[in-house]
Amino acid sequence: MRSYRRLRYEDRCQIYALRTQRNVQQSIAALLEVSQNTVSRELDRNCGKRGYRFKQAEAKAQARQMVRTKPRKLTAGLRRKIETKLRQARWSPEQISGWLTEQGIALIHERIYQIIWRDKRDGGDLCHSLQRRGKRYSRRAGKTAGRGLTPCRIDISERPAIVARKIRVGDWEGDTVVGARHNGALLTLVERKTKLTNITLLSRASAALTREAAVRRLRPIGKAVHTITSDNGKEFSAHQDIASALDAQIFFATPYHAWERGLNENTNGLIRDFFPKGIDFSNVTPAKLARVERLFNDRPRKSLGFRSPQEVFKDATSR
Repeated sequence: MRSYRRLRYEDRCQIYALRTQRNVQQSIAALLEVSQNTVSRELDRNCGKRGYRFKQAEAKAQARQMVRTKPRKLTAGLRRKIETKLRQARWSPEQISGWLTEQGIALIHERIYQIIWRDKRDGGDLCHSLQRRGKRYSRRAGKTAGRGLTPCRIDISERPAIVARKIRVGDWEGDTVVGARHNGALLTLVERKTKLTNITLLSRASAALTREAAVRRLRPIGKAVHTITSDNGKEFSAHQDIASALDAQIFFATPYHAWERGLNENTNGLIRDFFPKGIDFSNVTPAKLARVERLFNDRPRKSLGFRSPQEVFKDATSR
């Protein structure tokens, strides 16, 4: 086994030259006399939008090293920043950790969890700001419960394979969140690649209102709407009108297969953090709903390299 050593600037120049000559990672590692894992990590961490370039790679490595060498003392100011993001923006510890890293502050998310649990032991309520509280999902009814009977529905099995790969912008997932005693509802639409979220208040979860809201929210960005994968609720029975108005295709997930719309289901769970079950949506103001939508779209996401959905969507659609 080769002993571990850090890559130097000269090594990065060689990697750039060897990749230009289309050498594979195994060959590059052998020539540099390092592990193939070392080369693989180097390419994962230090590639840019234009691929691997030795000057950029060296700058990234040096910046990361500077972050590691900064003191990790948890000051009162830093603690206030963390608590603000938890309480007001409802960011997760991992999102906060990624955001701090971008600012040159190295603080792993486990350390933030330690702060939360210590606060709980001292009688604090910081833990109530966590997005998940360990609740189990209820088991749903069987396959014969009557869902999936929407007229002219197109099953998810007919959806183009490119949608599942999440390599383009414009594939959405849709669902509704219904208020207590069916007083009001929310239409939630989430873009699969960028995680951009639209939340619209409905006076009731009817097909007509769902159609009107979906078209109103998505028509202004029509070029970034190719497909919508929907829940099987009756509120989407006007799916043909929505598809025609948006020049898009609408597919329906298999009844009670929530994982086929996993991003949308997860988003609805996070929305419940702001609007718990039992809430009457007729008492929710559009201004409050718009604030929650902004919080969702401004949150840094790990899957987006700790960039926000709004930022990624804007970059992707402005090209």
